[in-house]
Amino acid sequence: MRILAVESSAKCCSTAVVEDGRIVSEFYTDAGLTHSQTLMQMVDAVLSCATLSLASIDAIAVARGPGSFTGIRIGIAAVKGLAHSSDIKCYGVSTLEAMAYSFLGEDCTVCAVMDARRDQVYTALFDIRGNRVIRLSADSAVSVVDLKEILSDISQKSQIILVGDGADVYYETLVEGNPYVVKALKPLRYQRAYGVAMAVFSSMLINECSSYETLQPVYLRAPQAERELKRVREI
Repeated sequence: MRILAVESSAKCCSTAVVEDGRIVSEFYTDAGLTHSQTLMQMVDAVLSCATLSLASIDAIAVARGPGSFTGIRIGIAAVKGLAHSSDIKCYGVSTLEAMAYSFLGEDCTVCAVMDARRDQVYTALFDIRGNRVIRLSADSAVSVVDLKEILSDISQKSQIILVGDGADVYYETLVEGNPYVVKALKPLRYQRAYGVAMAVFSSMLINECSSYETLQPVYLRAPQAERELKRVREI
């Protein structure tokens, strides 16, 4: 199974071609450019470096959220266009779950934490047991204070590895009084298209039907513009 994966749900942007769990080629950028400027160039580049054409791809995978509303929309729009024009199956996976797949082969507990602003985070917990990623909690938007309490309860049993940009922003708060909470090393800390591909491949989504028509973003909460409009209407 040859998968083209796209990850554009946060500040960094990544594309990868993964075949039967092996990285064939992967591109990653955090250069401050918008994803609308870089994403399609990175798709072309990752295919070119793998000496592959889009026609040789079996499935396309994309991080569907949560995360940056704009980044998610750009990624999903790009994947829908590619899938529609080439008649290729496409799959959307949780941004948080995809990050956990960077730890395949380990035995650990991973907490994916993305900064949702205003002292809130998008988060989910996973156990990694060899080549299995076991979800412990649903993707959710919670306050940093609430997440700290959750981690305090769990860390009494095992060490917890934080991944995502929220691990940088709120690390001091989350680790205070809890020595069992640690940040992942930088190469494993942030979103990668490889994890998106492996979330599809490892969870056997390849055996399920998917279509560009059914691919939808997952925001967990409304975009800020919608929240502000609702607030104004309620005044």
